Parts: sequence; C-alpha cells; structure tokens
Amino acid sequence: KAVEGEISGEVPATFLQLSDNVEFVLDADAASALTRFDTPWLVKDCVWDNLLKKKAVIWLSEAVGKPILKLTEEDYNNHGMAQLAVEQGPVYEINIDIFNQVQHTITGWPGGKPGADDSQRPERAEPAHKRSIVFSPHPDDDVISMGGTFIRLVDQGHDVHVAYQTSGNTAVWDDDVLRYMEFAIDFKASVGEDTAKLKGIYEDMRKFIGTKLPNQVDTPEIRDVKGFIRKTEAISGARFAGLPDSNIHFQALPFYETGKTKKNAVGEEDILLTMELLKKIRPHQVFAAGDFADPNGTHIVCFNIIIAALRRLRETEDWVNDCWMWLYRGAWQEFPTHEIEMAVPLSPAEVLHKRNAIFKHQSQKDRPVFPGDDAREFWVRAEDRNRETAQCYDKLGLAEYAAMEAFVRYYF
Repeated sequence: KAVEGEISGEVPATFLQLSDNVEFVLDADAASALTRFDTPWLVKDCVWDNLLKKKAVIWLSEAVGKPILKLTEEDYNNHGMAQLAVEQGPVYEINIDIFNQVQHTITGWPGGKPGADDSQRPERAEPAHKRSIVFSPHPDDDVISMGGTFIRLVDQGHDVHVAYQTSGNTAVWDDDVLRYMEFAIDFKASVGEDTAKLKGIYEDMRKFIGTKLPNQVDTPEIRDVKGFIRKTEAISGARFAGLPDSNIHFQALPFYETGKTKKNAVGEEDILLTMELLKKIRPHQVFAAGDFADPNGTHIVCFNIIIAALRRLRETEDWVNDCWMWLYRGAWQEFPTHEIEMAVPLSPAEVLHKRNAIFKHQSQKDRPVFPGDDAREFWVRAEDRNRETAQCYDKLGLAEYAAMEAFVRYYF
C-alpha cells in the first residue's frame, strides 16, 4: 500500500510517493505483494520457468473469469502475457499443459494408490501400505488442517501416527480448569475416596484465578490441568479419526513449557525428542504444519525442529532418503493454487466427519483463547478454506468437489 496504493492518510507512508528521492528497503516477504514480484508479467519481460508460467495462467483464468482451456491469445495479449504466448505458444498448448499439471495434483489417495501408474500422481504407489506421521504443533492442528486426509489415510490401511508437539496449555480458559476440578472432586467422592487434598488444591486455584493479573504465569497445577484438557481432547479426536492409542504420541516439547505466550528458544532436547520418535516410526510420509502465520509463532518453531531432526537423521538413517514431507496449512492461511502439489478432495460426508473430529476439541470451540484477527470458529474457517480451494479448481475448469485439502511437498 505504501509503494503502490493510493495516497491516503490511513497509510501515511503513501505520501512518500510524492518525493523525488525515496528508497524503500524490503525483504522478500514484505515485497511479495508488489506488482513486480506478484505479477511481474504486467510490468516487465520474464524468465518463464514452469512455476511462474503456472502462476500466470491461473491468474489469467481468474482475472478474465474463464476456465483455463477457454483462454485465448487475445486474453494473453491484453493481460501482459504476450511474451509467454510468443516464446512458448501457441496458447492452447500452454493451456493444456497447465490444465494437466493442475489436474494431476488431485488425488483421493494421499498415501499413494497401490498398483497404479504413479508417474502423474503426487504420491508414490509403493509401498502400498506406508507409515505416516502427522506432526501437530498444537493438539488440534491435525484435524483442523488435514482432518479429511488424516481419516482417509487411516481408512486406506496405512500405519498412521500423530505427534502432538506441544501441550497447548496456554490456550484454555481458567473457568474450564475449575469445571474439570469440580468434576474430579465429585467423581472421587462418588467412589468413596478422600477429597480433602483435591479440595485444597481447588481452593488455591480459585484464589489464584480470582486475583490473576494479565499475562501472569499460571501455577504448575493449573498448567497441568489445562494440558490434561488439551490432551484428552486430542486423544478423542485422534480416536475418532480411527487411530489406536498406541499411535498417538504427546511430545510436550520443552521450548513451549513456559506458561507464557512467549516461548523459550529451541533447545537440543526438542530436536532429540523428535529424532527419537522419527527413529521409532521410520515413516515414509511426514505431514507438518506449513502455515507460519499463526499469531504466536509456534508453527514455524515446530516446523524447524522437524527439519533439524530429519537432516540429522539423514546422515545415519537410510530410511530418511525414502521419506517424503508434505506441508499442510490450517486456520490461518491457504497455499496459493499454483503452489499446490497435492489436493485431496472431500465429499460432503467427509466434510461432516472432519467437522465432528474438530468438535472433539471442546476447549477451542465457540471462543478460543487465541482466535487471531478472524472471528470465525476454527471449524468454520477450515470448512470455508477447503470449500474455497475446491471452488478455485472448479473455476479453472476441473471437477467440482465439495471441498479440498491442499498440500505442498517440502524437500529437506
């Protein structure tokens, strides 16, 4: 907005456009929405690698409101893409190439289709039954972000594991703690056990919560109860997806356990714990959070820990060379269509199944502690995002689905 937007008091830096001598110094991410980087064909000649060509054709399809296969040479010429038409045309062949590339990202077999020709599929056909691990930074990211794919991997017979990297104990309301403590006291009394000690802890909790200051760290007992709440919800969600308890792993990585929004720096123990779990499972597939826009930065920290663990293991473990990593995104953002390398379509029934898995995380429903700038509930965001991805594919001229979960392969 400052560099290319209209001059406005809402963005005072726009007035710098009136100066004859101003230099903006930006990093790549800050500059990513500028025309020269986002849609460079509008302002200059381009070096047309495949990713840029794919991005441009999808952009053109959306800009003129036509499916890819109906784009014409006139459309290319009128929207800054004449160079592409001349260098790599005729345009209809470009259209067919990009259409096929997008079409080949769609698969109902996220673990690979056994016995099929996988040359045009996003995932390998063999081994037919893979070991897959879904890393979930918080105890609900797995079902929010890729719940449909998670369930489908289980249904298709793969050995699926889930690893909850953090306890998520900062994202539970204080009154939920009291409610669960009251339940525990009543249950203990109902089986004839002494409740005096538990009542004492409960009263201390009520006193602390009643005088708690903003951003004050909870007592260890309160943090434990909040962690137990998130843990039991995660177990319920993973069971609903079809996992046996033996395939549900809670890492409780130390970097997170500060009791505050601000976390510690990643330590050696975080990486070693992740290496230990990976060595135990020896996965063919790793799914990890690739949405680094979460407000507290936990997702990118967890991602970096996984990458560090895999790179170290690659030096001594042969199985790592046959391990593929897929990134998913969740409640905060989605991959641009041209970047998607695997799109898993969901039927209306599967959308509902995913929703019910998300509902197992009751502490995050209605009003989560950290909602970000989006007022929608997490399950609503997930459904809207998956439906919008499917609609993007539909508008490009591909099959119409109820929803789609999107993934990008990461080469570590």
